[in-house]
Amino acid sequence: MAAVPLTPGAPSPAPFGRVLTAMVTPFSASGAVDLELAARLAVHLVDHGSDGLVLCGTTGESPTLSWEEQHQLFSAVKGAVGSRAQLLAGTGSNCTAEAVEAVQEAAALGADGALVVVPYYNKPPQDGLEAHFRAVAAAAPELPLMLYNIPGRTGCSLSPETTARLMSQPNVVSFKAASGTTEEVSALRAACGDRLAIYSGDDALTLPMLAVGAVGVVSVASHLAGDQIQRLVQAFLAGDLATALAVHEQLLPLCKALFCTTNPIPVKAALELSGWAVGAPRLPLLSASNDVRDRLNSVLAALRPT
Repeated sequence: MAAVPLTPGAPSPAPFGRVLTAMVTPFSASGAVDLELAARLAVHLVDHGSDGLVLCGTTGESPTLSWEEQHQLFSAVKGAVGSRAQLLAGTGSNCTAEAVEAVQEAAALGADGALVVVPYYNKPPQDGLEAHFRAVAAAAPELPLMLYNIPGRTGCSLSPETTARLMSQPNVVSFKAASGTTEEVSALRAACGDRLAIYSGDDALTLPMLAVGAVGVVSVASHLAGDQIQRLVQAFLAGDLATALAVHEQLLPLCKALFCTTNPIPVKAALELSGWAVGAPRLPLLSASNDVRDRLNSVLAALRPT
């Protein structure tokens, strides 16, 4: 496929804002979804740097939530933040029919967009991935979609060439790049041009990905440092690279600590240490070990104002 021309110096649009928090799902002591706490946390995140929230994604433990729980969670958060933030619903599945139903429900609930992960476990080839995403896009044509590539979790990767073909679907507007490499952004830019809004899916790579054409970040660290991450992005966009680099270096220990074991184990522990009793993850994930909690405590202490 021929390379798509880029407009020199023109940033891609950021349809969902610059900083999106991939929000945890709070659980009560009994293990039920804590809707009241979810609503309060959502408001806090929007008050502290988040332009948007992604609900029921990887960080939100979507594999262990029922569809009813997901719908209730989305409704509670939407009721709390209203139009103050863009709300994306995680609607991915490795069953195309299920993903189609989920994206239709997200549209009916008033989502601003949907995060649609590459199908996991069954490892479809590229033509199967294309057919899957086309079916999902066609099922809710007015709902903007963010394609989500995270091969470390799914076992396969959506190629830039396939992504470029999918852009014939008008509602395929953005891409969460979580392959762990900045090269993915460059390859997507070469294949798709600047019409595709690419978001970093890795907090530690936010600044490098912005430098090669990403428009923002879907963040976990923004639970703890949303204002700082927004400052990093805005400094970069304003050409203040020194400030952007300084914030990047300040936050790097937190970004690393939050992924020292399987997400969202560390971020739930970090929130608890910061006064947000969001509960333990659901099995098969476990609570953070003492070693992880000690590391998080040290990192969080270093970030607190003296």
